[in-house]
Amino acid sequence: MITLTVEDDVAEVVLDAPGRLNALDESALADLDDAYREAEAAGVRALLLRGEGRAFCAGRDISAVDPATDDALGYLRNRVTPLLWRMAAFPAPTFAAAHGACLGVGLGLLIATDVVYVADDAKIGSPFANLGATLDSGGHALFFDRLGAHRTLDLVYTGELMSGAEAVAAGLFSRSVPGPELLEFTRTRVERVAQGPTSAFLASKSLVTELRDERVAFWSAVAHENEAQGALSETDDYREGFAAFQEKRPPRFTGR
Repeated sequence: MITLTVEDDVAEVVLDAPGRLNALDESALADLDDAYREAEAAGVRALLLRGEGRAFCAGRDISAVDPATDDALGYLRNRVTPLLWRMAAFPAPTFAAAHGACLGVGLGLLIATDVVYVADDAKIGSPFANLGATLDSGGHALFFDRLGAHRTLDLVYTGELMSGAEAVAAGLFSRSVPGPELLEFTRTRVERVAQGPTSAFLASKSLVTELRDERVAFWSAVAHENEAQGALSETDDYREGFAAFQEKRPPRFTGR
């Protein structure tokens, strides 16, 4: 089950199947895609993704999957990857609060999110050797980029899980927080970002995505930053930010 609430320019998307650790079948993936569509249509200025119960998301729900007829490629290519694309391209800053198991597709949801805060004791890795399966949903790319080839294959071969604190120390995610504080910590930051200069945030999101996906050279990145700043100088929030600074008052951004 997926729930969506929208309040004060913030969307909160909840994976709400705690009895199965928020594992996702094809129906749940479609519902999650719909939630992101609805949040985008509502014009929110920030989005928070979280899981209910003991885990963020334990990955694919395989409880009713027959391996003899399973279309794993279709599940990943036709359901998971398009959802990850939608999440990554969401036109506002996105955050995740992740605790407990963050595995498989659940890890992919975090990879497709802009800012990820994890509980210190969250469990992150590739425990799929016992299934005769491997890491998916972008996990290899994330681990190789941050951990290198040896540590990536060590995690894959052994099934060892990293704690949230270890994952953050290794540069996988944004910050680790004691579990009981995680949701309030994340909500506070999401609410603040939702009142910020949305166009400026999206410019940075685009620039960072380009650097990650296209490995843009330094001076090309500088040129693209210049162009982004030039475009932002035409926005209401840019003018408001300068006026507030000069008038020594807090800015009142509208996201335009």
